[in-house]
Amino acid sequence: MSLFKLGSGSSVTGDDLKPLLSKAGLELSAPLLDDFSKLVSSLEDAIASLPDAKSVLPRPDLEKYPRTDIHIPEDNEMGAWATKVTAKCTSPTSDLLKGKTVALKDNMAFAGVRCTNGSTMVDWVPEIDATIATWIMDAGATIVGKAACENSCMEGMSATAVTGQVHNPYAKGYSAGGSSSGSGRLVATGSVDFAIGCDQGGSIRIPASSCGIVGLKPTWGLVPYTGILSLDATIDHAGPMAKTVRDCALLLEVIAGPDGWDDRQPPFGLEGDRLKFVAPVDAITAKESSKMLEGVKIGVLMEGFDVPGQGPNVVASVRSAIDKFRALGATVTSVSVPLHKEAPIPWMCAIPLSGAREALLGDVHGRKQLHLTDRAELVGTKLTQAQFDALGPGAANMYMGYLYVQEVYGPKLHGRCMNFLKTLSDAYDNALKEVDVLVMPTLPHSPAQLPEKGYDDSPVKFLGRTTGMLANTCAFNNSGHPALSLPVGFVPAREDPDVKLPVGLQIVGKKYADVDCLKVAAAWENAHDWKTL
Repeated sequence: MSLFKLGSGSSVTGDDLKPLLSKAGLELSAPLLDDFSKLVSSLEDAIASLPDAKSVLPRPDLEKYPRTDIHIPEDNEMGAWATKVTAKCTSPTSDLLKGKTVALKDNMAFAGVRCTNGSTMVDWVPEIDATIATWIMDAGATIVGKAACENSCMEGMSATAVTGQVHNPYAKGYSAGGSSSGSGRLVATGSVDFAIGCDQGGSIRIPASSCGIVGLKPTWGLVPYTGILSLDATIDHAGPMAKTVRDCALLLEVIAGPDGWDDRQPPFGLEGDRLKFVAPVDAITAKESSKMLEGVKIGVLMEGFDVPGQGPNVVASVRSAIDKFRALGATVTSVSVPLHKEAPIPWMCAIPLSGAREALLGDVHGRKQLHLTDRAELVGTKLTQAQFDALGPGAANMYMGYLYVQEVYGPKLHGRCMNFLKTLSDAYDNALKEVDVLVMPTLPHSPAQLPEKGYDDSPVKFLGRTTGMLANTCAFNNSGHPALSLPVGFVPAREDPDVKLPVGLQIVGKKYADVDCLKVAAAWENAHDWKTL
């Protein structure tokens, strides 16, 4: 490491360095120890001269974006609300969302409003707004609160949020999905017009499927993730959740595009018609029903129907929904991507090292993006016993995996996983050369019954309830392709056949062709009332 300047003082002594060297298994001669104490002192001087961490944060103009009535509601809509607030822009730049209400997932920064991330691990009240929160207010919407999310956003079942279990809108006592659990329920019940979800393994699509709404995980980088707690920057996605496909397209039009902060986004090309989603959806639904998808090729991903533990009712419902595409003018063919079955393995192996560092410790190194330094200062370089005890089973499992992988494998395991992603992404790209979209079930089975003890069960017992849930979703976090969940009917609950719960069809498109997912979904939705199927 080169020097900008050599410090004149000796704020770091050889005695200060000896414990560090001993811990690292190193020894230095007395002359070298003296030299390195001077060099490290220069580093310490440079650190001391850095601007204050908070001075460079993009704080919001609270006169332009005022927020009032911040409170924890007594009635939290069956667990869906974390915190309520009323916030809107005094001078919006558009009326795309005029008069609409929006809930933000509770892993998003919104100045002056607590951000729990579903856990008591730290007590954090941000001083900034996530980019897309600002854009939502600029479009005329009112942000009305933070939607509950699962503990550290590491669960697919709505039972671990610090604010309580989130119940399915169609059956109390059943999961609303996760980790964007509150977002899914609030949209489904009409408590808000729109919600933002965040998705690293399926956390938009799982609650969308479970709650009977539309949820889109956009192409990686299409929507800026600035000001949102990361799990792993390579799989972070924020996206729209709404009751209809058109509403989903409308919210995407507001939140898509570059913000100048997020290095997940390409430096060029995200502009103009590429960021228009509503007009193409309207154009499709304006056509005669039998011609809405004329010329569109839909590929049924065979491996998406061959998931261990997949429920036959889910398979039957989704296949029936796919058959209906033919009447809309589409060509429907079978497509095979053998690597799809292996896709969850690198996702599972990569999460511990990067996920624990970024999500739990706030160590988002190597990224040119807005770092949430104020929250990272609350955590430290490792979790305390109290912080670990505050985690849900999924996050605790990730941290244990981190400690194990860091000691046994080091960074090479994560590197192996990252290198595999190109092969996986290419496999989907090749399949999508032959068809416009791929379709499959979003989830392998219906939402599970919520455990009576929350997550006080053993981690193995709790996590066993959702084994295999990510089989069709996490692959597209790895690859970055857009993936949308569309409600297409109801299936019986596994625990009680008299309880009927929503089922979702997943539609996957080419990268930055999110509009194709929306158009195909809109055509199906326009021709069918999913609640009657």
